[in-house]
Order: sequence, then C-alpha cells, then structure tokens
Amino acid sequence: MSDTQKAMALLIATFDKYAGKEGDKNTLTKGELKELLQSEFGDMLGKASDKKALDSLFKGLDANQDNSVDFNEFTNLVSCITVMCHDHFCKK
Repeated sequence: MSDTQKAMALLIATFDKYAGKEGDKNTLTKGELKELLQSEFGDMLGKASDKKALDSLFKGLDANQDNSVDFNEFTNLVSCITVMCHDHFCKK
C-alpha cells in the first residue's frame, strides 16, 4: 500500500471511529466532532471544549444544515487543517 493510500485509509478510519457513536454511522454529531477534535488533534486547534468555537466550527462544516457532519463535510476540515500546516511549515 502506498503512503497516499495509507493516508486515505487513516482519514476514513478516523471518521468511522467517531461517527455513529450517537446515532447515524455516516455522520458526526457535534458531540462526536468534539470528541474527534480533542482525541485526534489535542490543543493543535485550540480548545475543543470552547462551546462557542465548537458551535461556529460545526455550523461552518455543516454545509447542508442537517445538524450533522458527513464525510464530505469532514474532508473540508481536514483540507483546511492541511493547508494551515503546510503554510506554517513552509514559513519556517
């Protein structure tokens, strides 16, 4: 398996690990997203316990406004984080 395939498998596995704990296995609730952020990113993204910030992030990710984040919406978060990290490391 190539590094790219491993990265894609990890991305899918991470989503699947948290999705469905509170309902639909194909989406993240706000609580599941919070748990994912705290467990997988720690303080890298700030405090996931900040309710106002979490509400804002969740609202921004929930493009179709169905009160859940599906895999496609989740990839937007991953893409933004990847761009931020790339910019950070390129400046160093």
